[in-house]
Amino acid sequence: MWPDMPKNYIILPNDAEGTHFGLFVNNALTSVVSLFIDDKVAQFRKLATATAEQGKGYASMLLTHVVAYAERKKVNSIWCNARTDKKEFYLKFGLHSTKTTFTKGEIDYVVMEKIIIC
Repeated sequence: MWPDMPKNYIILPNDAEGTHFGLFVNNALTSVVSLFIDDKVAQFRKLATATAEQGKGYASMLLTHVVAYAERKKVNSIWCNARTDKKEFYLKFGLHSTKTTFTKGEIDYVVMEKIIIC
C-alpha cells in the first residue's frame, strides 16, 4: 500500500484491535485487509495487493469475504477511507461516497460507506 514509506507510517495505534485477513496464492501472501468493529459500525482499512498480482481480482475476493464477515457480525454499516481514484472499485460492493474528504500524503480520499440492513 505504501511500499516506499517506513513501517511506522503504516502502523496505526489500534491495529492490534482489528481482525486481519490475508489471501494467499501458492502459499504467498498476496492481498490483505484489516477490519475494525466498534459497536455496530465496521471500518476496513489497509486493503492492498502485491503489485505484481494487482488486477487479478484478489482484492475483490478478499473484500467480498470481509463485507460478508461484517454482516454476520450484525453491524449496521461498514465504511472505509477510499482513494478518490479508486472510488469506482468500492461502488461495486455497495459502498457510496459521503461528503467527507481529506488528503494524506498527497493522496485524496473520500469516506465511503454501506448501510447494512440486518
